[in-house]
Amino acid sequence: MDIFGVLNMIGGLSLFLYGMSVMGNGLSKMAGGKLEKILEKLTTKRILAVLLGAGVTAVIQSSSATTVMVVGFVNSGIMKLSQAVGIIMGANIGTTITSWMLSLTGIEGSTIWLKLLKPSSFSPVLAAIGIIFIMTSREESKKKDAGGILLGFAILMFGMETMSGAVSGLADNPSFTKIMTAFSNPMIGMAVGAILTAIIQSSSASVGILQALCATGAVQYSVALPIIMGQNIGTCVTSIISSIGANKNARRAAMIHLYFNLIGTTLFMIVFYTINIFVDFAFLGESANVAGIAIIHSLFNIGAAIVLFPFSDLLVRLSEITISDRKEKEGSEEIQVSIDERFLERPAFAMELCRKKAREMAELAQESIELAMKTLLDYSSDNVDEVIRLESVVDKYEDVLGAYLVKLSSKNISVEDSQSMSVILHSISDFERISDHALDIVKSAKEINEKELSFSKPARREIEAICNAVRDICILTISGFCDDDSEKASHVEPLEEVIDTLTKRIKENHIKRLKKGKCSIKMGFILEDILTGLERVSDHCSNIALELITIHDNDYNTHEYFKNFSVEEQAVFYSEYEDLLKKYPLTKKEIRQLMISGQE
Repeated sequence: MDIFGVLNMIGGLSLFLYGMSVMGNGLSKMAGGKLEKILEKLTTKRILAVLLGAGVTAVIQSSSATTVMVVGFVNSGIMKLSQAVGIIMGANIGTTITSWMLSLTGIEGSTIWLKLLKPSSFSPVLAAIGIIFIMTSREESKKKDAGGILLGFAILMFGMETMSGAVSGLADNPSFTKIMTAFSNPMIGMAVGAILTAIIQSSSASVGILQALCATGAVQYSVALPIIMGQNIGTCVTSIISSIGANKNARRAAMIHLYFNLIGTTLFMIVFYTINIFVDFAFLGESANVAGIAIIHSLFNIGAAIVLFPFSDLLVRLSEITISDRKEKEGSEEIQVSIDERFLERPAFAMELCRKKAREMAELAQESIELAMKTLLDYSSDNVDEVIRLESVVDKYEDVLGAYLVKLSSKNISVEDSQSMSVILHSISDFERISDHALDIVKSAKEINEKELSFSKPARREIEAICNAVRDICILTISGFCDDDSEKASHVEPLEEVIDTLTKRIKENHIKRLKKGKCSIKMGFILEDILTGLERVSDHCSNIALELITIHDNDYNTHEYFKNFSVEEQAVFYSEYEDLLKKYPLTKKEIRQLMISGQE
C-alpha cells in the first residue's frame, strides 16, 4: 500500500466514523427522548430489560451510548443496579445490528436485485433524499432528523466502501500477511481488538474496520475471532470513563459491563480453544468475510447473555465487592438535586429531566410557603426548621437547574424544548424567591412567639383570609406550571389582583385599629412584613403564569400582555376578580354575607 492508499484508508475511516455519529445523532433526535423514558420506566422483569437494552442500542447504534445512559440513570437514582444488568446485556446484543448492516457490502451477484442490495447502489439515493430533507427544513424537525439519518447511513457506507477499496491490494503484501498471522495468537489478537476499540470508543466502529480488512481476503477467522473478543472488552472503557466521579452504584454499573464482557470472553476463549484442540475447527484457516464477522459477533454476544443471564445477581454482587460500601461523601440532598451531565448528549431526554426537576422545585416551594403560613397561625419550631431546610434545598435546585440549562442551551434542541427551557429559566428564580419569602414569614412567626405577641381577633381573621388566597394562587400556579397548562395560568392574574386589594384593605384596617388602641405598634411592624411577604409571593406566581401564557401565545412581551386586552377580555377579567374577592372575606359581616349567598 502506497501513501495514497494510506490516505484513502484514513479518509474512508474518517467518513465511516462521522457517518456513524451523524446517523446515531439523527436516530436519537428522532426518538425525542422516548427511548430513554422507556428505559427510565423499566419494570423489574430482567428479561424485558435485556430486550429493551437490545432494542434501544439497535436504534441509537451504540452500546457505549446505552451503557453510559445506564450509568447516568443509576447515578441519578432513577434506576436500580439490578435493573441495569439486563440493559447492559441487551446493549451488547443490540450493537451487533451495525455489523449486519455493514455485511451488505459483501453481497455479490450479477442479478439486478442483488446489485440493488449493495450499499454502493442505494446509498447515493439515500444521500440525495437526506440532503433534500435537510435543505428544505427551515428549523429543527422530524424531517430534518430523518435527513440526518439517511445522510449518515450513506456516509457510513461510503466510508466502508472506501476503506475496503483502499486495503484491497494488501492481500498480496507479505508484510501485511505477516502482521495478520501474528494476530492469530489469541492473546495478541484480543489485546489489539481491545486497544483499537478503547481508542475509538465504539465496538461497532472497530468491528466495521475489521470487516473492511476482511475484504482483502488475507484475514483468516483465526485472526478475526480473537480480535472480535478483544473488541467486546475494549468497549467497556467508555462506560468506565463515564463513571469517574459518579456515586458508587454508577461505578458498579460500569463494572458490571466490564465483568459481563470479561467473563463472557474468557469463558468463550477457554471453551472454544479447548474444543479446538480435539476437534480442530477447519474454518479458522479460511479467509474471513464481512458476513462471517457479523455472525461471530452476534453469536458471541447472544451466547454470553444466555449463559450469564441466570447469574445476573452474582454480577451485581461482584461489582459490590469491587466497589465496596465505604461511606459516601456527605451531601445526600445535593445527590438528589443533581442532574447527570451524561444526558447532555441526549438533549431531548435531558430537557425532560429538567422539567421533572423544575416540577420538584415548584412543589417544594409550594410546600414551604404553605408550611410558613400554617406556622404563622399555629406556631411550631419543627415547622420553622423544615421551612429553613426547604429554602436551602430550593436554592440548590435553582443553582443546579440554572447551570444545567445554560449548558443544555448550547445543544441542538427542538423548538418545543426551547420554549420549555425559556419557561423554566424564567420561573426557577421565582420559585426560589417564594421559598425565601416563606423563610421571612416563619422568622416573623418566630418573633411573635419569642416576644409573646398575638394577633387581635380581627387581624387573625384577615391573616387567615389572605393566607387562603395566597395558598390558592400557589396551588393554581404550580398546577399550571407542572401541567404546562396556560389555561390554568390565565386565572392567576385576577387572583393576584385580589391579593393586592386584600393587602391594601388589611393595612387600612390595621391603621384604624391602631388609632383606636386595639393594636400595638410592634405588632404593626410585624404585620407589615408578613403582608409584604405574602403579596410578593403572589407577584412571583403572577410572573410564572405570565411567562407560561406568553410563551404559549408566542408573545414574548409579558409587560404588554394585559395592555393588549380587548374590552371583552377586560370585562371577563374584572368579573372574575369581583367573584374571587367575595371568596376571601375580611370582616364578620362579609363572612355572614358569604354564608348567606352560599346557602342560596
